[in-house]
Amino acid sequence: MSTVMEMDESLNVFGEPLIACGMDPLTGFFRDGKCNTCAEDFGSHTVCIQVSRSFLEYSRFKGNDLSTPVPEHGFEGLKPGDRWCLCAQRWLEAYDSDMAPKVYLTSTHQKALEIVPIELLKKFAVDLN
Repeated sequence: MSTVMEMDESLNVFGEPLIACGMDPLTGFFRDGKCNTCAEDFGSHTVCIQVSRSFLEYSRFKGNDLSTPVPEHGFEGLKPGDRWCLCAQRWLEAYDSDMAPKVYLTSTHQKALEIVPIELLKKFAVDLN
């Protein structure tokens, strides 16, 4: 018996269609390049970030090494400049530690707003003019 995960509506923090976050490396809970989510995504992988060296070091220090490749899971490791769907709670934790990475709001799922206030995300937006 298999369970089918039902994806939440694919909308960004502005209520508009969600733009792809990253295809190389392929990101997202569904590995579809977007920060889509569903009820089974307990981590809420909904914030599209611009990876920085300082964030990679912070994440490794917190026990989540995102820079080391894990070939058996098809993960090449992240490097500065990559785009990645990060757990909303981890982004908020990084913010509280003054280590928050930049974000792409048009690629950040609206569900992130249940955890991170839009005002905080806007302060770190790469895609606002």
